[in-house]
Amino acid sequence: MDIIKSKTILLLVIVIAACNNVSKPPKDYFYYEPLTNQEARIGKLTPGILWKFGRLIEAELSPNGEWLIFTVTRYKLSENRGNTEIFKVSSKGGEPVQLTFSNESESNIKWSPDGSKIGYLCSSGNISQIWEMKPDGSGKQTISNTDSDIEIFDYSPDGKHIFFTSRVKTDTSALDLYPDLPKTGAMIINDLMYRHWDSWTDYKHSHIFIADYLDGKISGAKDIMKSEPFDSPLSPYFEPEEISWNPDGKSIAYTCKKLKGKAYTLSTNSDIYLYSLESGKTTSITEGMPGYDRFPVFSPDGKKIAWQSMATAGYESDKDRLMVMDLSSGTKTDLTAKFDQSVSNIVWNETGSSVYFISGIKATYQVYRADIASGNIYQLTKGNHDYTYLNRKNGILIGERMSISMPVDVFKIDESGNEQQLTFTNKNIYAVIKTGKVQERWVKTTDNKKELVWVIFPPDFDSTKKYPAILYCEGGPQIAVSQFFSYRWNFQLMAANGYIVIAPNRRGLPTFGSEWNDQIAGDYGGQNMKDYLSAVDEIKKEPYIDANRIGAVGASYGGYSVFYLAGCHQKRFKAFIAHCGYFNMESQYAETDEVFFSNHDLGGPYWASPRPKSYDFSPHKYVRNWDAPILIITGVNDFRIPYTESIQAFNAAQLRGIPSRLIIFRDENHWVLKPQNGILWQTEFFKWLDKWLK
Repeated sequence: MDIIKSKTILLLVIVIAACNNVSKPPKDYFYYEPLTNQEARIGKLTPGILWKFGRLIEAELSPNGEWLIFTVTRYKLSENRGNTEIFKVSSKGGEPVQLTFSNESESNIKWSPDGSKIGYLCSSGNISQIWEMKPDGSGKQTISNTDSDIEIFDYSPDGKHIFFTSRVKTDTSALDLYPDLPKTGAMIINDLMYRHWDSWTDYKHSHIFIADYLDGKISGAKDIMKSEPFDSPLSPYFEPEEISWNPDGKSIAYTCKKLKGKAYTLSTNSDIYLYSLESGKTTSITEGMPGYDRFPVFSPDGKKIAWQSMATAGYESDKDRLMVMDLSSGTKTDLTAKFDQSVSNIVWNETGSSVYFISGIKATYQVYRADIASGNIYQLTKGNHDYTYLNRKNGILIGERMSISMPVDVFKIDESGNEQQLTFTNKNIYAVIKTGKVQERWVKTTDNKKELVWVIFPPDFDSTKKYPAILYCEGGPQIAVSQFFSYRWNFQLMAANGYIVIAPNRRGLPTFGSEWNDQIAGDYGGQNMKDYLSAVDEIKKEPYIDANRIGAVGASYGGYSVFYLAGCHQKRFKAFIAHCGYFNMESQYAETDEVFFSNHDLGGPYWASPRPKSYDFSPHKYVRNWDAPILIITGVNDFRIPYTESIQAFNAAQLRGIPSRLIIFRDENHWVLKPQNGILWQTEFFKWLDKWLK
């Protein structure tokens, strides 16, 4: 399939008008909404202010390391949408310069190999294309002209090619079978994976195309996965880092899970493939490795390749190992064999002698360096924060960093772990609002171990007063209660509303070693529930917490936790909030999309013999014990934990006479992503807590 096709002049005019703003915004430009005078006077975080935060999304250094480009998304509540723009700042620090002024979001920012251009994607006329501009923001022009959206792209290091991804139809639909019924809305399903995460199958897959790049134009695009009914990058997140160029520009490495239907839903076995531009051949370098293999990165000389690898088939939260392969000999080395932590965001230094990566330790995410020859691993950064992304060019290392009290900004990191903040995206907000203290506590568990619990206090905390409290139950289940800044489950927002937040790192969470992380599988209603209660029972002893006004909240596995605790909390909690939790584990097993997750964590299907004990922990079995008000929230487009789970829970509460409320978002999935829905979510969240805890 040749995806490069001519389009009408009209479409090009529309696209150029939308994206080609050089130095100033158009008259109808999407200006974000600043803080009001009243918000500034209040001086505390509110749902409205939370949606006025600029969200730094991407950050990339120029080839010489002198400049940093980054994108910031801002939302306009009145229009119920956001807009993303590109900025530039010196890697030495300084005031950023805005490079784009478009009413259509820009994304996937890339420097050309010689640093003379900045490439990016811009959507207009319902088609996403590749654009380029000069480093000062001038000379914007489109360089692609495809008949479907380009979703990811990157330049080859030699500047001769570009790869991009686009969706290609590979499967047969009902309309293909019945062309004489053009208005039928039927789907004819013969296998699993007909829906994933938040969308039904469109009979298409994300394919990688390689095109020639010359004089600011691309041509001759070739689908290197032609006729293959598989995705690269992997669905449902389609992460750009799952594809990378060899430094010689003659091959690419990409991640793909070449399985279909039932086999796909039962397995995590993705592989790393190498594609040669010269021969057109594709080879797997992870044959026989049964877990997730993702995020390949070539060494600077192209002789080695590093990637993240999980050893266990079907376990999506297994330890992510740092694998390095010598491409000439085929020898693979696990640099983290003696390092009981997972790795992410691998980047090489300029000589290929070491790699940098991010790893979690004690509910924080820090930057590390591993030396290839010795295998020694060194922690560079320390402190209560999370690094989420790394980029390195010409000796300069930068990372995106956040904390419970601050959303993502970019920091420069040296070899001693010293950090310099380069972006200050929300300084206008922090100039007028206060945040609460975040305290680290270690609580003894029922099996005599230590559990880290974050305690977040209201901004104007007074130790002589008594406050209501909230137990936060994390989802995942294997996601650390780290120093994350959430735009929905925001601890500082909860604290600003007058609550003390108790956020435990219960059993089944990473950053405390594999044993702690793995314990939860098959034991959903066991030790991790005791860990929740240990945290609450210890922290509520403080004189400033009113033990009679404590609620429990959570989403996903946290929603399950709330449903389960509602049946066994022994009067500890006065109110509950469960978002997208599973309520009946038998129905959840049969209706979820990725069955490998349930097989690992629950121990198999409910019809297995012997029956896995996990099903004894199903919350629906304990509804007879429910005795506290509960708010239940869900999204119709959530196919991981379908909304029918929440409906079952709400109906059961109503039939039992439990004060309850159900909120269904017809246009959301597992998350709440639209601004006005987000405001409604926060408003109802605090109205419910205030009603029963204040």
